[in-house]
Amino acid sequence: MQAELSASPSLRKVGKVRWTICGMLFFATSINYMDRQVLSILAPMLQKSIGWTDLQYSYIVGGFQFAYALGLMLAGRMVDKLGTRIGYAVIMGIWSLSAMSHALARTVFEFAAARFSLGIGESGNFPAAIKTTAEWFPQNERALATGIFNSGTSVGAILAPAIVPWVALRYGWQAAFLITGVFSASWIGLWLVFYRTPTKHRTLTPEEYAYIHSNVAEAGPSVPWKKLIGYRQTWAFALAKFVTDPIWWFYLYWLPLFLTRRFHLGLGQLSLPLIAVYNVATIGSIGGGWLPALLNRAGMTMTRARITTMLMCAIAVTPIFFVSRVSNEWTAIALISLAAAAHQGWSANLFTTASDMFPRSAVGSVVGIGGTLGSAGGVLFSLSTGWVLEITHSYASLFVISACAYLLGLGILQTLAPGLRRADVVETA
Repeated sequence: MQAELSASPSLRKVGKVRWTICGMLFFATSINYMDRQVLSILAPMLQKSIGWTDLQYSYIVGGFQFAYALGLMLAGRMVDKLGTRIGYAVIMGIWSLSAMSHALARTVFEFAAARFSLGIGESGNFPAAIKTTAEWFPQNERALATGIFNSGTSVGAILAPAIVPWVALRYGWQAAFLITGVFSASWIGLWLVFYRTPTKHRTLTPEEYAYIHSNVAEAGPSVPWKKLIGYRQTWAFALAKFVTDPIWWFYLYWLPLFLTRRFHLGLGQLSLPLIAVYNVATIGSIGGGWLPALLNRAGMTMTRARITTMLMCAIAVTPIFFVSRVSNEWTAIALISLAAAAHQGWSANLFTTASDMFPRSAVGSVVGIGGTLGSAGGVLFSLSTGWVLEITHSYASLFVISACAYLLGLGILQTLAPGLRRADVVETA
């Protein structure tokens, strides 16, 4: 019956409200990544003007990631408690004010403090977005919806190098940290006016509501955070995040410095390579989200299709191994672009495994736990990057780790939760 519902032509035409919601998640995620990307683009300029070493820069980046990890311990639970409408608006407000506060910083400590505050605010974006997706999409569409909104990470990372160097070179680096404030304020207003859950949304048709709930066994008990960590599925998701999230952070925060040093690019020359990388990553995010549905229609179960897609993405990352050895700038950018696209396809599906394995009531918290471990891994990898560069002055070993991380993550996921087995969640007495 479920297969018939998901395949029915009439149900595919029942309405598009859920895709409007997905579009709002996409814009929120784009703003999120614009805000966090500004620092890495300006890092070569700020290293010269303020005098950061690689190790000090790793502390500033690590401060963000440490706060992000702390925030995720609370953000997912907060979204589960407050709901996505109010919770998301609060989260956006906190991170936007924190991003603009960078314009006041002058010392390494002040930048670290601003990054810490930004990490606390930005930590809520993905728990809120994943929970919203679980509320608004049936299981067979979630990876695509996640891939679409997750592509906002790449779009934000595209817009930032398109805008930030131009603003910084003409109006100063402080103005670059202020530019996204108007986007944030506009989004919060639209979200509060338009967004409601499916049960309260005034323009949602009964047919679309039925379709959203057509192939999910959803409502479940509210599960305490301390109980969720007892499930193997929680650890499968969280440890996969722990070994792969740091690689994306590495691209975001260290790629401009790598390109500047390896190929002697100035601030004005960074825009085109970074835009190229994140445009390809956008294709990877949407394509990685779309592929499981295609494989499902070809006869695979949704679980097998999801795992197959993740394996393909993990293999596609491996050529990044060679990037520090190539002498041509655009060959390196092509390898990095492929790895970034594969990461985004992987990430869209990994996020979706949380809603595959847990009821909606627990998804925000599970994503929060996984994000916490992912950020903890990011802190360790960022600090290690600073030390490695101080000692070896080479990125080679860092790209070797990047090449292997996804196959390791998939192995962990399959070992702890073979076949993405659904957690048997029960209420505690």
